[in-house]
Amino acid sequence: MTRPVVGIIGNQYLINNEYPAHAGGTMNSEAVACVSGCMPMLVPADPRFVSVQELMALCDGFLFTGGRPNVHPEEYGEAATEAHGAFDRARDAIALPLIRACVDRGQPILGICRGFQEVNVAMGGSLYPEIRDLPGRMNHRMPPNGTLEEKFALRHPVRFTEGGAFHDLMGATEVLTNTLHGQGIKEPGKRIVVDGHAPDGTPEAIYVDGAPGFTMSVQWHPEWDAASDPVSRPLFAAFGDAVKRWAHGDRPTARLTA
Repeated sequence: MTRPVVGIIGNQYLINNEYPAHAGGTMNSEAVACVSGCMPMLVPADPRFVSVQELMALCDGFLFTGGRPNVHPEEYGEAATEAHGAFDRARDAIALPLIRACVDRGQPILGICRGFQEVNVAMGGSLYPEIRDLPGRMNHRMPPNGTLEEKFALRHPVRFTEGGAFHDLMGATEVLTNTLHGQGIKEPGKRIVVDGHAPDGTPEAIYVDGAPGFTMSVQWHPEWDAASDPVSRPLFAAFGDAVKRWAHGDRPTARLTA
């Protein structure tokens, strides 16, 4: 049987600083294929090549990945500064309306890092350009040196709301995660429920309240070691289950909280 299709929202890169390409991390595809049980399909996130309507007709669910470019602050009514870093306006133009359309329709989405931030911005929220510059906050950025194992190592706990959606999914109110981000949620968007925090108060787990489909999103990177990590595996498995239900024609009608 054909597996359900998960569109993986990619980023624009320059190979050797001169050759433009759309790319996505192999670990995202591995997590979708091996844990979610779906077929990964890399999406060139550029409105010149694809439309929201075409993508929703082709794919059963969407993974909004991390990436070096940040959501442009104009998308939440602020001016760009040097602290906001690099941008990918083409991805903004696809990802933000795609998120809103999926939320309304009940089509499953999973946001990771930048994707987590995109979900918040798509729902009307805003972002801090640099978490580590805020009083009392820790440095959430990826370590500049070391192996991939060291960069993706578990670095801080995330505490979930007692009895909330993530607590129910994980079977625990506190888990250990990696952390590789510079920006973070400033103001939650409309209907965004912050369901998990880092020890310094940084939002780490969200979903869209009242959305008919799966909308769980996380600030950390669960795609790393997803098949064996006790936090990553249930997240990707639950996402895969939601995508499979959608692919089989099971359209959500009840207004769920995750």
